[in-house]
Amino acid sequence: MTDPQIALLMLGMFIFVILLGFPVAFTLVGMSVFFGFYAMGDRLLNLLVQNTYDIMANDVLVAIPLFLFMGYVVERADILERLFASIELAARRIPASMAVAALVTCALFATATGIVGAVVTLMGLLALPPMLKAGYDRRVASGVICAGGTLGILIPPSVMLIVYAAASGISVVRLYAGAFIPGFLLAGLYVLYVIVRAILQPEIAPRMTAEKLAVPVAEVVRRLAVSAVPLIVLILAVLGAILFGLATPSEAAAVGALGALLLAAVYRALTWDRLREAVFLTARTSAMVCYLFIGSWTFSSVFSYLGGDKLIEEWVLSLDLSPVTFLIVAQLIIFLLGWPLEWTEIIIIFVPIFLPLLPHFNIDPMIFGILVALNLQTSFMTPPMAMSAYYLKGIAPPEVQLMDIFRGSLPFVGMVIVCMTLLYLFPQLALWLPEAMYGR
Repeated sequence: MTDPQIALLMLGMFIFVILLGFPVAFTLVGMSVFFGFYAMGDRLLNLLVQNTYDIMANDVLVAIPLFLFMGYVVERADILERLFASIELAARRIPASMAVAALVTCALFATATGIVGAVVTLMGLLALPPMLKAGYDRRVASGVICAGGTLGILIPPSVMLIVYAAASGISVVRLYAGAFIPGFLLAGLYVLYVIVRAILQPEIAPRMTAEKLAVPVAEVVRRLAVSAVPLIVLILAVLGAILFGLATPSEAAAVGALGALLLAAVYRALTWDRLREAVFLTARTSAMVCYLFIGSWTFSSVFSYLGGDKLIEEWVLSLDLSPVTFLIVAQLIIFLLGWPLEWTEIIIIFVPIFLPLLPHFNIDPMIFGILVALNLQTSFMTPPMAMSAYYLKGIAPPEVQLMDIFRGSLPFVGMVIVCMTLLYLFPQLALWLPEAMYGR
């Protein structure tokens, strides 16, 4: 076998082994060592050590544990219940007001945490039972929570965007600015879909009770000021510091982590057990991401040394694809990879295979990255491996069947496809804000 053929064997064996359920990070390292000794001999050990040092010394990746810590602290500060109740009252005269409140709460909470499983689980416990009790259609109620919980992948300060920036060499600041409008556009499409469907089919989302409609405006404003404003101020402070160049992402993440601690203390939710749990989860998730980077960089180095990347590049170029066809094929592959794999593995391992091909097709890496972030929303909601559906089913009432959750999520997958289409047709949705703030 030639070296490029061995590289393809290496890639195929990796996919096969992780489908068997082996840990991805250690599978990457194991494959890298096994094939690396064949390709490079003892030099592989120097490469492995150097990659480990480069990951630990990467300033961009410092923001990941800080943003994760901020999210885990906010998640455990009992903010969500107050936030949902106040937004529900504020939206009480809008059709499908509880569903709209759930989506807005998910968007805010996902922005603060960026942890899909946590947002879906907490919102499932908090918002799903009241919606079902109010007479909401089970499919609509569950679809709202599954869709809203995935928004943290896209809306800054998204950890996924930091990982993509590190993998692609794009500025995190510009990427955050580019994702801002598409992220809230997608959230707006979700809200618009729910409102329009409630108008056309009022039986799926009954109006709010007269008791809640009679709550004075002053009381609504007071509740919003107590529950929503502090979290919104924290998020805007972190994002504003990054976007306006007042702080690097790592510095802003540190301020956000401190702000989350202060917010938890103000709400009297900062206990030793909760703090210890947040630190443990942050360390565990950060270690997983770092090991993934070490394994994937070593894997890609060995794969490239064997000539695998050149073989794939030559094969794709030989197909003579148009830019639109290439984008469709790339996004379809990423969509399918989203079933067996987490977004971390997709961004760190497989997206770099496409990055060298982007200049040939004249595709902006920022547009490609945001399309990937949008695409990954669908992998959390599309059967058979829709992880957000399984998160929700784990805590949903018995009458909510898994098929109800799947059917409720599919219309929101359609909204993601609409948003991706709009982004391709109007790339200024992602490029305008970075260019306006930082120039070309």
